[in-house]
Amino acid sequence: MNQLAHNRISMRRYQDDEVVDAVIIGTGAGGAPLLAKLAAAGLRVVALEAGPWWEAPAEQFATDETSASKIYWTDERLSAGDTSVVFGGNNSGTGVGGSTLHWGAFVPRADPRDLRIHTDFHEGADWPLTYADLLPYYEEVETFLGVSGPAHYPWDSGRRYPTGPVPINAPGQLMQRGFAALGLRTSAAPIAALSEPYARPEYGQRPACVNRGFCHQGCRNGAKASMDATYLPWAVRDGAEIRPDSFVHGFERGSGGNITSVLFRQTGTAGKAGTERRQRTRAVFLCAGGIETPRLLLHTGLANSSGQVGRNFMAHVATQVWGTFAGRVGMNKGFPATVISEDMLRPAGAPFTGGYLVQSLGVTPVTWAQGVARGRGLFGEELVSYLDRYNFVAGIGINGDCVPVKGNYLELSEEVDRNGLPKPRVHFSYGKSELAMSEHAVTLLKAAWQAAGAEDMWTLERTAHTIGTCRMGSSPEASVVGSFGQSHDLGNLWICDNSVFPSSLAANPALTIMALSLRTAEHFLASR
Repeated sequence: MNQLAHNRISMRRYQDDEVVDAVIIGTGAGGAPLLAKLAAAGLRVVALEAGPWWEAPAEQFATDETSASKIYWTDERLSAGDTSVVFGGNNSGTGVGGSTLHWGAFVPRADPRDLRIHTDFHEGADWPLTYADLLPYYEEVETFLGVSGPAHYPWDSGRRYPTGPVPINAPGQLMQRGFAALGLRTSAAPIAALSEPYARPEYGQRPACVNRGFCHQGCRNGAKASMDATYLPWAVRDGAEIRPDSFVHGFERGSGGNITSVLFRQTGTAGKAGTERRQRTRAVFLCAGGIETPRLLLHTGLANSSGQVGRNFMAHVATQVWGTFAGRVGMNKGFPATVISEDMLRPAGAPFTGGYLVQSLGVTPVTWAQGVARGRGLFGEELVSYLDRYNFVAGIGINGDCVPVKGNYLELSEEVDRNGLPKPRVHFSYGKSELAMSEHAVTLLKAAWQAAGAEDMWTLERTAHTIGTCRMGSSPEASVVGSFGQSHDLGNLWICDNSVFPSSLAANPALTIMALSLRTAEHFLASR
């Protein structure tokens, strides 16, 4: 039983007909910091989480990839367009803690230039805020989580991390070797997992990472800073209620148009199967992610006077290169991704918009086998024979900017899921920029891997993360929410997740989501 489960024993519980100050939908990177901040300020807050409550990660999160499917959002989502988007464990989680239960905890900050992508490249959209607006919240999140990182970060000399770097695993060492040969810089990556024991009064003592390697299958000891080990224990301690197995499907509105109640169906051990409930509230924070947030708004017809709900879907260019090495690698050992390079955020003369991060890759066997089948097209005996090389293989990959365009969007399909809602259909195709970026990256990554000693290299074309379907902006005609996440249409509806990103950023999104969450909470409390 972890600290959150202990706090659950004495958790405050509200009646459905009580008017709480806020209902927060989702307990991941967007919802959890908000919940903690509002509860700490004395507000009466309820969080609704569609997935279950995992009270004993040490017993429930096995070192087993197939067992981990229970923490992935596997309800069917439909993919259309020329570039397939892989859902499930690739970018969505379920359970108290949301997608941070299985996230890779790779937490680079946004590059300041990515916030003004339209100004610099005349494509996409600028953010209605600056890096200076985000910086204090980045620093607060990093300190609170105990982010591990280097003493000197090559691309930001003033940055300081609260704990030292996690050990560099074998793929990371190979990336260091290959990039050094090309004259490119690398660094130990900023990782939201502890390199040493770390304590905070809000959640107690957390142990150091034991380098188990199954971080995407749920952390067993709380070293990885998933929300169930950090913000949520604080929230429950200070008076928040979390209701698991609670799927939100609608809202009730008052005569003035604002939301007065949240409608949800509670199932599983937390309630009778199929129990329909409503929670009265003064404010709603929608933090369900880049797919479920727009789906719920399109289903209910709310907050879409701009016609921008579901539009501007983006996914990071996440191309990978794999190679075989003469010596044993053992890429499953240690934290999965331990080395980063930001040297390609604005490569000179590149024929694409923005840029990309590079990171080392170590994945577990089943995940790797799936990538081999998709990327290399091997099946049957050929596949089995190649998989025998697992311990001698390592990968290197990118996380790159994606340009939002009119033709990439989410809509409701004609098919209905088990919850009675239309399944989301995502239309997504790479444009010229994304295709050029992937090609540029493959050339670089193969050169680095060759310099590191790799042979038999191959490429896996893939995307990562679901971004941008409820854009923030200054104009109500061209965006869904303002710079603090407040709906332009409904005064008591706020959105806080990666759906509000106007551009994808090259950085992995979770740290920025948490920073926005803290910023939104502060603004909301100040405006009361």
